[in-house]
Amino acid sequence: MRKFYVASSFKNVDTVRYVSQKLKDVGYIHTYDWTQNGRALTFEALRSIGEQEKSAVKDSDFVIVILPAGKGSHIEMGMALGFGKKIFLYSPNKAINDFETTSTFYHLSEVEQCFGSIEDLLAKVTELTSV
Repeated sequence: MRKFYVASSFKNVDTVRYVSQKLKDVGYIHTYDWTQNGRALTFEALRSIGEQEKSAVKDSDFVIVILPAGKGSHIEMGMALGFGKKIFLYSPNKAINDFETTSTFYHLSEVEQCFGSIEDLLAKVTELTSV
């Protein structure tokens, strides 16, 4: 079974849940569902969530990063790179390839850029990671 983690921002919660459910429906294992958390209100809660997310990235076979995303998602992407994970970087358009605003890390060989619809993302993920 292939294990995955999805990084994104709270504003994309519905999309993250949709992607996660679709992958689970075809046999993938979700290493951690951060969408079940509310916003952390203490440093202890932040630390606990951070530990769970770090473990989830480490335990995954691949990580999906759904843009737009904030600093936490980019840190998770950095951890995934450090752990040697495949990353699917999703953007509904090709704005991540705007040379003035892109990140060097978006263009590494471990990063598979995905554009278009969420269904296009899911098709690429399942094609390249088949269970």
